[in-house]
Amino acid sequence: MLDYIIGDIKRIGEDYIVLDNNGIGYLINTSSYSISNFTLYETYLVHTHMVVREDAILLYGFYDDEELEMFKLLTTVSSIGPKIGLGILSSLSVSTISKAIRTNDINILTKAPGVGKKTASRIILELSDKIAKMNFKEDAETVEITKMDDEIESAVEALTNLGYIRSDVLKIIRSLNTENMGIEEIIKQCIIRLAR
Repeated sequence: MLDYIIGDIKRIGEDYIVLDNNGIGYLINTSSYSISNFTLYETYLVHTHMVVREDAILLYGFYDDEELEMFKLLTTVSSIGPKIGLGILSSLSVSTISKAIRTNDINILTKAPGVGKKTASRIILELSDKIAKMNFKEDAETVEITKMDDEIESAVEALTNLGYIRSDVLKIIRSLNTENMGIEEIIKQCIIRLAR
């Protein structure tokens, strides 16, 4: 089992990176949050988790070990596979997920793609005891890219339709104070920053 890989980022896709280590390019599936922290051609230690199936060997990796631990926890929940796990981590921060589980907040969890009320209830039921024993930070204030904010979702969709890479757009949006911005202003500010 691979615990981590150190290497240079050679490619960044919408939901994966390619990490070069000693001439071998590892395709690593990851979340939007992790992608927003990676920079092309820089060297990183990527925390990894390997999933072996009958038809494939898949590698999942994250910018920090907290996100990896949350991914492992989420994928222990019945009916949540790696794809949904990544979708949750691309929509909600580790601290938000941890707090939602600890406070039984189903509504927060249902903002992630593929998570209905039934699945959210199952996450809380199956992970509440495990989360209580772990030390996830819950004080980090991050801008969440979730379905809760339709204007941000629409802005991201519009910019990706214009040809911008989703991970680049998300990185810019996280750096903006979008609280009092309309969709046009969000798009305008993103384009200005992406053009630099």
